[in-house]
Amino acid sequence: MEISAPVPHGPSSSFSSPRAYLRALADTPTRLARRASSVSTSYDEMSAVRARSGPHMQKTLRWFDLIGLGLGGMVGAGVFVTTGRASRLYAGPAIVISYAIAGFCALLSAFCYTEFAVDMPVAGGAFSYLRVTFGEFVAFLTGANLVMDYVMSNAAVARGLTAYLGSAIGVPAAKWRFTVSGLPDGFNQTDVVAVVVVLTITLIICYSTKESSVLNMVLTAVHIIFIMFVIVAGFCKGDGNNFTHPADPARPSGFFPYGVSGVFNGASMVYLSYIGYDAVSTMAEEVKNPVKDIPIGVSGSVLLVTVLYCLMAASMSKLLPYDAIDPEAPFSAAFRGKWESNVIGVGASFGILTSLLVAMLGQARYMCVIGRSRVVPGWFARVHPKTSTPVNASAFLGILTAAIALFTDLNVLLNLVSIGTLFVFYMVANAVIFRRYVVVGTTNPRPTLSFLCSFSLTSIIFVFIWHFAPRGKLKAFMLVVTAAIAVSMLQIFHFQVPQVRKPEYWGVPLMPWMPSISIFLNIFLLGSMDKPSYVRFGVFSGVTVLVYVFYSVHASFDAEGSGSLNQKNGEFHRESAQESNDPSLGV
Repeated sequence: MEISAPVPHGPSSSFSSPRAYLRALADTPTRLARRASSVSTSYDEMSAVRARSGPHMQKTLRWFDLIGLGLGGMVGAGVFVTTGRASRLYAGPAIVISYAIAGFCALLSAFCYTEFAVDMPVAGGAFSYLRVTFGEFVAFLTGANLVMDYVMSNAAVARGLTAYLGSAIGVPAAKWRFTVSGLPDGFNQTDVVAVVVVLTITLIICYSTKESSVLNMVLTAVHIIFIMFVIVAGFCKGDGNNFTHPADPARPSGFFPYGVSGVFNGASMVYLSYIGYDAVSTMAEEVKNPVKDIPIGVSGSVLLVTVLYCLMAASMSKLLPYDAIDPEAPFSAAFRGKWESNVIGVGASFGILTSLLVAMLGQARYMCVIGRSRVVPGWFARVHPKTSTPVNASAFLGILTAAIALFTDLNVLLNLVSIGTLFVFYMVANAVIFRRYVVVGTTNPRPTLSFLCSFSLTSIIFVFIWHFAPRGKLKAFMLVVTAAIAVSMLQIFHFQVPQVRKPEYWGVPLMPWMPSISIFLNIFLLGSMDKPSYVRFGVFSGVTVLVYVFYSVHASFDAEGSGSLNQKNGEFHRESAQESNDPSLGV
């Protein structure tokens, strides 16, 4: 149904004067009705929207570049920053299982990302995927959380680098940081080294994507050598009793000291480790052959990293009892006082550098594409004509990351990042099902939306029973019944609602089962997060909504009125016709 609403004509702006802005605010309900649910198309995302950045990003990357970027982006951030804290506080030696669960969940999400990225090879990642399915507001809410995820995780990783550099040269991290009296705990230790590292990488990614990829390949190759050293050293020097016996006999023992719930709590925290593959998907616009390179690069990197994570977590658990693991720098601390500690500190530093490099490449491309949509200032969308990189977005987010890394404690950052990442992956899994079963304007979306809402609600009920119902046969019965209802809904939807869109090149296998399992796992992991994480996530999402209502919807409404942004009612059948007649957009 076409939404009829007055559209401004000419270059008038809602922000040209205070009076114009007050008029715009008075018209907010009408503008929200027009813009919030407006969808883009793959055709527009790859043509008119991409053209708003000026010069194109050069297509210089191949599948091995993507695997290298995936390895570099994930390995450093995960094992060397989150493993110690997740093992000591949540999972114990079962941190190995936590990584396997998180890796399986990430692989399913990676399949969803890959289907979108092959069909629509643009730099926007989840923001673009949701913009062509659920509309502008959902895309902006998700995109803002994604950019926040990257900034927070990069700040966390940069602070983790300080701890490992200290281990490498024998200087404790505390001596590199300065305490500022008057600031609250968690924000009162400044880390100048982290700031210098973030700003240096910002300059590198502004220069060239291909050169950044080459640098990443070199650093990653060196890093893999150190990883193999850690694995071999852990299994050779460790004690198998550490898998079941804590250092303090008074603490819980066994391979699952905190039970199955502790394993999933650990999985939700280490999920930060897999944010790197999402950064790989943002490189789609710069890939030479998206159809071949993206599936290999994204899924292959997740599989390789999951194997490495599990082996490294096992070696760490064999080296030390879980309650003796250093939450800040677990691997180098395991060899404290030995030459291996310095070697591991150097290797971890390489890994953290590569993860920062890849993640900062990704966050800039997200911001660039959000700028193309005009829900943030178009200044962020500009691509430099000489470097073919989004310099403005790279510089702004680099400075913001450095500022957060200067003050904010690691634990504050990790919980906030994990919940945001799970939310984004959950939304993309919903989007890939919606896009397969609904062509807006020609297909009734209610059956698909009803299934997605009902399946999510059932998954939430399962999580509540899992966490809050008292142990016993009644709890087991309720869990079985809830799971049976979810499977029944999935089976009914599979047989009753036909797919209306078949991927031309690459699609998620076993549709809709795999994306649905991804939805369930993401909700389950979200249920393992603590209350402060939800409070922070809710506050940030609330701020995002306010930004959209008071700025973004008016900016995009102005852009539509000036002709630089179209309001679509979702007639995707037109898109297919346009794409078939435009060979320049072929992949």
